[in-house]
Amino acid sequence: MQPNFSTRERILGVAETLFARHGFAGASLRQVTAAAKVNLAAVNYHFGSKESLIEEVFRRRLDELNRHRLAALAAVATNPGRQLEDVLDAFIRPALEQSMDSAGGAAFVRVLARAYAEHDERLRRFLSDNYGYVLREFATAFARLLPHLRKDELYWRLDIVAGALTYAMADFGMIKRKDDVSEQNHREQSAQHLVRFAAAGLRAP
Repeated sequence: MQPNFSTRERILGVAETLFARHGFAGASLRQVTAAAKVNLAAVNYHFGSKESLIEEVFRRRLDELNRHRLAALAAVATNPGRQLEDVLDAFIRPALEQSMDSAGGAAFVRVLARAYAEHDERLRRFLSDNYGYVLREFATAFARLLPHLRKDELYWRLDIVAGALTYAMADFGMIKRKDDVSEQNHREQSAQHLVRFAAAGLRAP
């Protein structure tokens, strides 16, 4: 079993890197097989098609991310004194932790951004069908804490929060980690600033 597992993970890792670099249409299966040092039969055996390979690249990261998010949200729900910042932290911190994971986290952020930038309706539908429920769970939690917001206004603001989070995950901003600051401390600072900023925006009249 181990050789199959290793081959599958190697293909996924290479595909993630190539999709991040060239996009889903720009990266061919030939490039994936060459970089992973496997033949096309191995890709077909493990994934069946390029579309399925793309979906598995997302599953590998998003299944784990959303387990952590929902576990954090469930922990927050047990606290009768929970605040808006607690729910935001459950949404934001797991994503920042994954993005700063040395094992491909940064590449996956670029892959995720491409899923929306390239207007791939099939992929958007896959993400909505498989992971939309997680966002709805958080939207419900936010709505309880923000009764003054109409549903459409709440969703506008949550879209903006998600955009800011993606920007922070991609490390595009002006604030870069200083040499004397550890990855952990930089991630903590990013989470704290983003939670404060998002809470202010969500609470605004």
